[in-house]
Amino acid sequence: MKRIGILTSGGDCAGLNPAIYAVAKAIYRKIDDVEIIGILDGYTGLIDLNTKVLKPKDFEGLLTKGGTFLRSIRQSFKTIDVKDENGISKADKIVKNYNKLDLDALVVLGGNGTHKIANLLSERGLNIVGLPKTIDNDIFGTEETFGYDTAVQVGADYIDRIQTTAASHSRVFVVEIMGNKVGWLALSVGVSAGADAIILPEIPYSAEKLNDALKKTLKEKNYAIVVVSEGAFAKEERKMKNKERLSERKLAGFNSIADKVGDDIAKGLGIEIRTAIPGHVLRGGEPSARDRNYTMQLGAVAAGLIADEVYGVTVAKVNGRISFNQLSEIAGKAKPVPEDDSLLLAARSIGISFAD
Repeated sequence: MKRIGILTSGGDCAGLNPAIYAVAKAIYRKIDDVEIIGILDGYTGLIDLNTKVLKPKDFEGLLTKGGTFLRSIRQSFKTIDVKDENGISKADKIVKNYNKLDLDALVVLGGNGTHKIANLLSERGLNIVGLPKTIDNDIFGTEETFGYDTAVQVGADYIDRIQTTAASHSRVFVVEIMGNKVGWLALSVGVSAGADAIILPEIPYSAEKLNDALKKTLKEKNYAIVVVSEGAFAKEERKMKNKERLSERKLAGFNSIADKVGDDIAKGLGIEIRTAIPGHVLRGGEPSARDRNYTMQLGAVAAGLIADEVYGVTVAKVNGRISFNQLSEIAGKAKPVPEDDSLLLAARSIGISFAD
């Protein structure tokens, strides 16, 4: 009998349950004698040996459910291999318990941090197959991550509602969208919601350029929407490390980048600003039809890799087709929005400002 472990790690998002469903359904069809072991709370479940044997009935109904029924806890890559007072690291415990559970393979669903740990474990001899999950769409080597499409739709719906109150009260709204290191989500949400300006981590903004753009916008209509990515920063903050930026902003009384951008606009234009932060709402709820279909494809390929005993890889969309990458080639690498991205160029063409 083959024993396959499966876990979800990092931040939750819509699409995790459907991905688990797809992997399990395909594994049961591709491998005659198999047992699937659910590992609860991500890598923590392997560290603490918190697992349960799953039956086919456990996967029914997951296709339409948000979140992850296996639950998830973040594990820091920086501390995963740090030895404790007994000379044992969390990674050591994971390897030990993987073998104790007599696992033939481990399916890992997660984002960048999850994949870095997965690569480390692969190097330690574990048979790993990854799936690319994150609303940030920032995993290197894949054109799209699951959870991203749903988050874009939720963000667009959120701003659609902001638009009506902004127009009714002649307001300028600054809406902060998740995305600590890259701006894919803010870009897609902003364009789809008709934002007037979008501020991304890849394009440090000028308060002067932003205000110039908003002056033109407010001559044409009575309100404006500015979408700002969580990890964005001003040109004068470019040389600062992230901790330094956050410290400087806190001293200035800003709890978020939305507060800072709002203050820049208020001072520059002499008007009242409103900020809005959907936050974890972007991670929640039912997965979109596109994410459901996408996870079906990813899960089917993941199961095929396990059946063929192809390990040390993560499933990916490459050149429009579902394929896979070596973990060693993608782990720890970023996927920022490039200057020539087609959506970014289209946004510039229709007059959306990036304040650069």
